[in-house]
Amino acid sequence: AGPPALSGGGALSEFVRLEKGEKVVALASLDPEGPGLAMGTAQGVVKRLKHDIPSNKDDWEVISLKDGDRVIGAASVTGPDDDLVFITSDAQLLRFPAAKVSAQGRSAAGMAGINLGKGAKALWFGVVDPNREGAVVTIAGSSGTLDVGGGSVKVTPFAEFPQKGRATGGVRCHRFTKGEDVLTLGWAGPAPAKASSGNGAPVELPEIDPRRDGSGVKLAKPVTAVGGPVGPLA
Repeated sequence: AGPPALSGGGALSEFVRLEKGEKVVALASLDPEGPGLAMGTAQGVVKRLKHDIPSNKDDWEVISLKDGDRVIGAASVTGPDDDLVFITSDAQLLRFPAAKVSAQGRSAAGMAGINLGKGAKALWFGVVDPNREGAVVTIAGSSGTLDVGGGSVKVTPFAEFPQKGRATGGVRCHRFTKGEDVLTLGWAGPAPAKASSGNGAPVELPEIDPRRDGSGVKLAKPVTAVGGPVGPLA
């Protein structure tokens, strides 16, 4: 399969030159009039980027990473009420106000976003508008297999997860059953959530489960991507 395509444009390789080991994790606006860009890392670091975009460069550093860390998600903060959300490999979800994270310059290393359990890593990070109906999609599997995106899936209302403080632990978002010990995929955003397989074919998700820490239902086929509607409130 080739690189992802841009709507109305072409493959990302036509716009971005990636070094060995690099991959695109997000497309986001850098509107100088907007609230800024937020990003999260696998080691649970969060950062909001100041609008100090250099005028003489096509690319630049946005965060100083610790050894072994990597950016797992980035998104534009769209309003003062937005939440920043982490989902971890051990099925913890943490949401906290974006307003509680001070903006930093390009070379800054960010700050503690979520306290991770032993052996866990942050799996997903994003920005969620709590004023819209939202959903959380989690897929559980086994750390001993390569079946990423397979296993059991759960769709939960975003409102079921309480807002907590930055640099705290999350709350459980998926209860593992026999043969499961890790989340292989997580996502939070506007409802209704949609899923697709590796070839882009839609994958049907189950009905919404109001239980915040309930178990999932078996997937018919693996999911590689989850997303929701974009645009302003209806």
